[in-house]
Amino acid sequence: MHSELPAASIVRRLGDSPRQRGSLTAESCPDLFELSDGSFAVIGTDRTEELDGLLPADAARADYERIVVITRDTLLRAKRDIPDE
Repeated sequence: MHSELPAASIVRRLGDSPRQRGSLTAESCPDLFELSDGSFAVIGTDRTEELDGLLPADAARADYERIVVITRDTLLRAKRDIPDE
């Protein structure tokens, strides 16, 4: 975690739990959470090494940031819980 970021707590899950999406093991559990500071936390597969060199020219990643991938199903099921503003 970046040392300049304020502490935040998890307020709620966005979308269905991994079990509701059919994950019966701990092997595939992408998840999305809203945090108390208004930001979002993502549990996904770290694919930074694979995708870093493929980022568009106008995209950047700080050393402490990772490129995390979640399934399409995870994001689509979370859509109803993502605020418009």
